[in-house]
Amino acid sequence: MRSREEVEATLRIAKLNPAELLPPVHCLRFNPRASAGECCLLQLEPGLCAELEAGHSLVIRGEKDEQAVLCSKDKTYDMKIADTSNMLLFIPGCKTPEQLLADQASCNIIHTQIAGFSNNYWELRKCRPKLKKLKKLLMENPYEGPDSEREKALTDSKYTMEDLLDRIQASEEEILHQLQVINACEIEGYWRVLEFDYEMKLLNHVTQLIDSESWSFSKVPLSICLQELGPLEPEEMIQHILLSYGMKYTDEDEVYFEMKADKICTATAQMLLQNAVKFNLAEFQEVWQQSVPEGLTTRLDQLKGLALLDRNSRPETIFLLKVEELPEDNQERFNKLFTIREKWTEADIAPYIQDLCAEKQTVAALLTKYARSSMQNGVKVYNSRRPIS
Repeated sequence: MRSREEVEATLRIAKLNPAELLPPVHCLRFNPRASAGECCLLQLEPGLCAELEAGHSLVIRGEKDEQAVLCSKDKTYDMKIADTSNMLLFIPGCKTPEQLLADQASCNIIHTQIAGFSNNYWELRKCRPKLKKLKKLLMENPYEGPDSEREKALTDSKYTMEDLLDRIQASEEEILHQLQVINACEIEGYWRVLEFDYEMKLLNHVTQLIDSESWSFSKVPLSICLQELGPLEPEEMIQHILLSYGMKYTDEDEVYFEMKADKICTATAQMLLQNAVKFNLAEFQEVWQQSVPEGLTTRLDQLKGLALLDRNSRPETIFLLKVEELPEDNQERFNKLFTIREKWTEADIAPYIQDLCAEKQTVAALLTKYARSSMQNGVKVYNSRRPIS
């Protein structure tokens, strides 16, 4: 145990002025059993610290072949090891200079044992949730309706929210939001996506009822839909399709839905395009307009992220290219897009890379990083920065 005289002698050897230092002195010694690697340090931003102090949990997610991420209730963070040239010491009960000043009763010499040490720490960086796996899991067994033979024989490959949280590298709120985006619903405690033909069958029931009753697409009554369509399909499925393709609201204690015209037109386009390699654009536009319910108007901008137009072919063509089926990794996404088409305009490629943009990042900034620009017939186009095999 060092005495005050030994401490002052050490300060003189180090040519330090005791008057410039706080009076308390920490005398450190290593625990013989302390070793590097037993403890890990995690650097947290103030918001995450506040969540922990409030009693919330932070969860590390990822399977053996995945890079680990850390998830709060509503955000996802990449985890990277950051090395430091300074050794980081773990000292139980260590007080900060401010705490020592506030505690005038502190002993001048504090003998402390070091519990462990490290030369690195985990650094967090907010990232996009890794959600592509979510639909892949749910598409293992899409819901085809209560009477389908497949549904009756199904015993596995169904997922509860707990199952999804174990497998998907995203926060609970991000997963719930994505489940809404892909029109998933909870059936008997399991999250399911509807098989597309069954989904279109349900939507067709609703649009035909709207037409037969001469309702406005902005005011579709829930109670009559359930009454009229209940004998054809389960009520929860009727409500689900209304929630997926409409906006719920209440008027004079009656529940109504304002149907989303663009989403109905987009789903109809997908139904027409899914079985064709390429479609003559002019013919497609004609058939598409004839296929949507009366009163709705189709527009090509409804197809962003769903289909790609080829204006250079003769005749002009259109084909299915869904953004949700492209790779999640930035470089792999660009490689895939430049394999499909060598040169892109910003307007054509933007719907297929918009979801890759980090917080406050623009499509233009993303293109600058992963593509090379040039002028072609007076129009700026983008091609790959690296050879595409």
